[in-house]
Amino acid sequence: MDSGNFWFAFGLTLFAGLSTGIGSALAFFTKSTSTRFLSLSLGFSAGVMVYVSFVEILSKARLALVPGFGERGASWYTVVAFFAGILIIALIDRLIPSQENPHEIRRVEDVDRGNKKDPRLVRMGLFTALAIGIHNFPEGIATFMAGLTDPTIAVPIAVAIAIHNIPEGIAVSVPISYGTGNKKRGFFLSFLSGLAEPVGALLAYFILMPFLSDSLFGFIFAGVAGIMVFISIDELLPTAREYGRHHLAVYGFLAGMAVMAISLLLFI
Repeated sequence: MDSGNFWFAFGLTLFAGLSTGIGSALAFFTKSTSTRFLSLSLGFSAGVMVYVSFVEILSKARLALVPGFGERGASWYTVVAFFAGILIIALIDRLIPSQENPHEIRRVEDVDRGNKKDPRLVRMGLFTALAIGIHNFPEGIATFMAGLTDPTIAVPIAVAIAIHNIPEGIAVSVPISYGTGNKKRGFFLSFLSGLAEPVGALLAYFILMPFLSDSLFGFIFAGVAGIMVFISIDELLPTAREYGRHHLAVYGFLAGMAVMAISLLLFI
């Protein structure tokens, strides 16, 4: 594998993961959450992920499986791998307590700023950071694999995942910042939680790359599509709606699909 491809893919994964720092910065520097921005952005991110998963990634996965399994076998295995990806991310999601689940939205203004050094808030923040770290492993693998194989879909995927990491950064930073009375600590731990994605990328590289074949690539890519569709349906769209901007989330979703469609057409 070309080292340039590796660094491109790893750089995208690092960018996506460390975007939790953007959410942390919002909590650090602002007094309230921009619900309009988050609703629109999360909807946009979901639109990108859903469109690219169904239109591009699944078709590439199936094509990669055809040489090894034939047309019919490739179609079956693509579907199986797709739902296996959904099952994996759903199990990870179920194993995380709801209070520490990164899908449970938190706003900058949710925490009483006068309630300093509350150990319960610190515990919440630390468990949320751990939950996000576990949750982001497969996202790191998804971004990295896309970066290795097709830059035209890798960049939008990385941007979409980066956007969805913003509220996760808030979820870590807010309770730690106001539980310890130290905003810098909240910012640091929130930023650090995003490192799970590049770690996931490195694990994928060192464990999977020696065995990479067209068939393995097909299975992984179909699983990645399942992971991204689940994240969009279970996390991004519900979170966008919970921020109180239902129509903005829908408009963002449609805009994300349109932008992804146009970007793919431009590179045909």
